[in-house]
Amino acid sequence: MTLDLPSFSGTVLSGQQVPDTYRVDRSGYEPPGSPELVVVAADVDDVRRAVTFAAERGLSVVVRGGGSGLAGGASAGAGSLVLDVSGLRRILEISPVDELAVVQAGVSAATLDAAAAKHGLRYAPDPASVAISTIGGNIATNAGGLRCVKYGVTREAVLGLGVVLADGTLVHTGRRTAKGVAGLDLTSLFTGSEGTLGVIVEAVVRLHPAPIDTVTIAAYFDDVEQAAAAATEVLAARVRPAMLELLDAASLREAQDLLGVRGQAAGSFLVAQTDGFGARAEADLIVDVLRRYTSRIDVGGDREAADELLAIRRAALPALERHGRALIEDIAVPRSRIAEAVRRITAIAAEHDSRIYTFGHAGDGNLHPIIVIPDNDPAARVRAESAAAEIFAAALELGGTITGEHGVGVLKRQWLEREQGADSLRVQHAIRRALDPAGIFNPGKAY
Repeated sequence: MTLDLPSFSGTVLSGQQVPDTYRVDRSGYEPPGSPELVVVAADVDDVRRAVTFAAERGLSVVVRGGGSGLAGGASAGAGSLVLDVSGLRRILEISPVDELAVVQAGVSAATLDAAAAKHGLRYAPDPASVAISTIGGNIATNAGGLRCVKYGVTREAVLGLGVVLADGTLVHTGRRTAKGVAGLDLTSLFTGSEGTLGVIVEAVVRLHPAPIDTVTIAAYFDDVEQAAAAATEVLAARVRPAMLELLDAASLREAQDLLGVRGQAAGSFLVAQTDGFGARAEADLIVDVLRRYTSRIDVGGDREAADELLAIRRAALPALERHGRALIEDIAVPRSRIAEAVRRITAIAAEHDSRIYTFGHAGDGNLHPIIVIPDNDPAARVRAESAAAEIFAAALELGGTITGEHGVGVLKRQWLEREQGADSLRVQHAIRRALDPAGIFNPGKAY
């Protein structure tokens, strides 16, 4: 391709200059071919120029932040322009009085949370990839995380957005006020759109007061079904922990090994955290419930102990990725059916002779069955894909969804109509055509 590029403030890579890392995200999905061009945007004007240029040249636009997506949404092949917005990393404003922040898309949730803490505030969304994923990507996928059970997914934190449309126009949606119902809710429309409607370049996000107190509870069980049943009963007790996380025995062992820590051997592991003025009263109630299932319970109120326990949960996926490609699934079921979902996953693993590790956010029914495919084992890959299909089917049969937080991307498109129906998909396609008539944004992704 002969390039007659506009003037960019950021870096432009083309042809052989494009690193292979821009083809894939953390899902491992590899599209055919390589991107034609990468624009590492230095400012919003770079984004607008890149989108306009791509439209003129007939290139698709694949937006990329930290590349930590798990559904292939940021994978980019032939005929694409990768728009890297990770350089848009300014925190434009923190308003302690209004409890909000205005940030660019490339800021990480961890960076914003640390900045908010200086004002006695917190950015609540807490995906496991909090240190590397960008807020723009979190919004585009409507990312979840460890604190969802109390604070909700990313959508609940987003008040407004700055979005570049397919014609290069920059629009601002939403508000800065605690309440507001004027016009259609365009902010929610772009949130979770997986890069198919526009490029998120800026966000107004809600902050919360930093909790006055935090208590962390760890419990060890004989098996994962017992832990899942305990998690369901905790929620039925009408207590609302800030976190309620589950690891099966194999995931626990792998995470401990990666971190080099010695912990209790157990059939499964549940970690809960309460926060706020009632943290200790809520923790006492959770402990009372857990004692009906196990006597192996540790309670800690100090930050260091909490960090050690949560590090085990965050290490689960990196630990598994050491052993081959991790096919990372992301189902959610009604919380009353968590234990049943775990039983189904265990049976599917045995039926397909696949190594499936289960962990996830028990507090909101969001499970991550991870199928590890050893390198250079095509037969294992075929078995894994069959197992994944049965896991999706099981989630739907239990009244759940094929994705709780990672998005549809490339890997789950064939299942979306089965979950939502043809009429719903027709509406979504119509909205997409209205905003992006030429279909330049992330074609072939999501729906």
